[in-house]
Parts: sequence; structure tokens; C-alpha cells
Amino acid sequence: MITSCSNRSVREVIQLNQKAKARNAQDLFVAEGVRMFEEAPEERIYKVYLAQRAQDGLRRLYGDKLDRLPVETVADDVFDRMCDTKTPQGILCLIRQFHYRLEELLVSADRDGRAMFMMLEDLQDPGNLGTIFRAGEGAGVTGIIMSGRTVDLYNPKTIRSTMGSVYRVPFLYTDDLCGTADLLRKHHINVYAAHLEGKDDYDVCDYRCGTAFLIGNEANGLREETAGHADKRIRIPMEGKVESLNAAVASSILMYEAYRQRRGNGGTI
Repeated sequence: MITSCSNRSVREVIQLNQKAKARNAQDLFVAEGVRMFEEAPEERIYKVYLAQRAQDGLRRLYGDKLDRLPVETVADDVFDRMCDTKTPQGILCLIRQFHYRLEELLVSADRDGRAMFMMLEDLQDPGNLGTIFRAGEGAGVTGIIMSGRTVDLYNPKTIRSTMGSVYRVPFLYTDDLCGTADLLRKHHINVYAAHLEGKDDYDVCDYRCGTAFLIGNEANGLREETAGHADKRIRIPMEGKVESLNAAVASSILMYEAYRQRRGNGGTI
């Protein structure tokens, strides 16, 4: 059992929680909690840590899975130092990072002609990003494409906000979001920019074929250059004195409108 905060494994987990550079160097990220362990693909789990206070109960529940994995028990006070949450659930995992290629996602898009992508420019709030992943899984997105300046998906707060969707929703970062939008258009995917000056309300457009939605930074929205690479600018009408919607809320509205149109017998608007 690990009993010291100076233990190498403890220091490693703390570094992975705190620094994107460490996560990228080791190709790992930290996933805390029972649900994140339950839903993690077993082949991607690198190591599991159990708090001493919780190990008996967790082994009763998940003994078969834990028996197949490298597991360490940690003294309670040390385990709490390893966690990013204020009320740890007694289990955390190191997970191997995911790597997707745009070419692979486009193969799927070309095959069914009904791809749906979210394209996120410079989002900075971990909760927003995680919520978009969660809503995106529910709405059936093909993938989520993020600019290089978007918050790190493997930030512990983002991982928790995904509620496990990080394990199932394909994603990638790009240093050229405009060029990626142009590439999607070449694959017959219509690109829509969510924009306060959009001429069309979001719910009058047809999203039943290949679709991508561009969402901008929480404070500044889309850069004008980026919006210029969309086929159309759309807006979400609002009442009262509201100037704009939270990025995750706007994303969810757009994704679920596309999902609504596609449901049933080919979907109807």
C-alpha cells in the first residue's frame, strides 16, 4: 500500500492532474470516480488507484474487472492529495489518451452522407467543453474538432464534465480550423457558423445531410475570418435583454435540432 505523498506514483498522478505537458508526455490522463471507471474501456486503463477506505466495497462491486488490471491501494490521506475533486469517491484511473485522425472521420462521413461535426474555436471553459461532448454523444455527432487554443480536453474538470462521453466521441485538435472547414466542405458537409449577425434562424435550415457547426469563444465569439469559411451564418433568436448564449447551450440547441430533423423516416423539418 502506498502511504507517502513522496511516492513516485503519487507525484506522477498529481502532475498529470495539474499539467497538460505531463499528460501529453506520458500520453495519459486521470479519470476520477466510480462512473468514469465503470465506463472506461478496459483496454485503455493503464492503472487503477483505490483509497484504503473504499477498496473493500469497490472490490465487491468490480472485483472481476479490477482483477484484470494493475491496481494499487493508497492510504486515505495520500489518495485525497492525488485527487482533483473535493469529495473523492475512492477510485481513480490513469487512462491512455485517444488519438483520432480527420481522414478516418471523413471516411465515415463519406459513407453515410449524414455526418455531424462540432467545430469549436478557442473555447476556454472546461465545463463548456465537457458538456458539448456529453450533449454531442446524445445527439449522435460524428466528431468534435477543436482549435489548437481550445482548453485541454484532458483537464480533469473537462473529463468530469464529459460524464464518460470522452471515451466514445471522436475528437481532434487542429491548428487550422479554417482549412479544416474548407476540407469538410469539399466532402459535401455544409458548414454553419453560429453568429449573432446570422441572417437565418437556426431552425429554418436543413441539417439532414452532412453538417458542421462552428462555435466561437465564450467572450468573443467566432473570429470574422473563421466565420467567413462557413457556407452560412445562422442565429438563435432570443427574447429579453440576453445578448448571447453559453457556448455549450448554443451547441446543444444546434446539435439537437439536427438530431430532430434526422429522426424517424429520414427526418422532417
